[in-house]
Amino acid sequence: MERKVVKVSTISELHRLYNCGAPKHPLVSVMDLMSISHDVLDPGVGYQMDLYLVSCKRFKGQIRYGRLPYDFEEGSVMFTAPGQVLSVAQDVTMEEGWALFFHPDLISTTSLGRMIHQYSFFLYDLNEALHVSEEEKAILYDCVGKIERECAARIDKHTQHLIVSNIELLLGYCERFYDRQFLTREKVNHDIVQQFEFLLNEYFTREILQQDGLPDVKYFASRLNLSAKYLADLLHKFTGKSTQEHIHLRLVQQAKNLLWSTNRSISEISYDLGFEHASHFSRLFKTKTGLTPGEFRNNRQETDGIS
Repeated sequence: MERKVVKVSTISELHRLYNCGAPKHPLVSVMDLMSISHDVLDPGVGYQMDLYLVSCKRFKGQIRYGRLPYDFEEGSVMFTAPGQVLSVAQDVTMEEGWALFFHPDLISTTSLGRMIHQYSFFLYDLNEALHVSEEEKAILYDCVGKIERECAARIDKHTQHLIVSNIELLLGYCERFYDRQFLTREKVNHDIVQQFEFLLNEYFTREILQQDGLPDVKYFASRLNLSAKYLADLLHKFTGKSTQEHIHLRLVQQAKNLLWSTNRSISEISYDLGFEHASHFSRLFKTKTGLTPGEFRNNRQETDGIS
């Protein structure tokens, strides 16, 4: 049975959903999560919000981070972008926290609106939340408190700039704290990198390229129980390369092996590697090596002849 989805398009609709009165600002709202009733949300319903959400929550018990459980009593910061569907968790009890909601129209004409896609944590899964210390939580709450005070004050020509500036400051701190988290959880992340490399090698040795074609980022992310964005960021921070670069480098290595060890034609090799058109394979190979597949094979043969 398909789950019902309730659409929440505006800050006013959000406040009506939570029965918490009229909003103080039409495009942004800060909520104390302990002062609103979560009983109004149906666990069997998904809520699709056309809003950005940054929430900091403190939980009782453990939640999962990647494949492993962790105790996050100090606080977890979670992010969602417009269009994502949220649901009510049933296995974790929340103690306290705050939530910042803002509509895309608030930032549409600002520098933040042009660069917000760079904050890739808005596309992370909830189990990839940012986990903050008490000191870090206080820094974030200082930003949120200033936003809340601006919402409560009379709107004037400075209001939007000050609110957006503090949202940008908040996201900048979150980006810094995520960088710290990637480093402090180095053992877990190193294991993920190794698992990714194993899956990548496995894919190219199972001879399914002809049937399924080249793997994409989503394939590996789903196998590792991670979001595609989180996997991409993790790989870039630990290896300096994107997920796509890893796939292409492994592909080129496989192509070199076939060009060296077989007499198969370029078209046959490109088909073996999952390409529908040999020209696409040749273009990628030259981009990565500086040579066409034919030039690479000829150079190899000339070198072997000399030796």
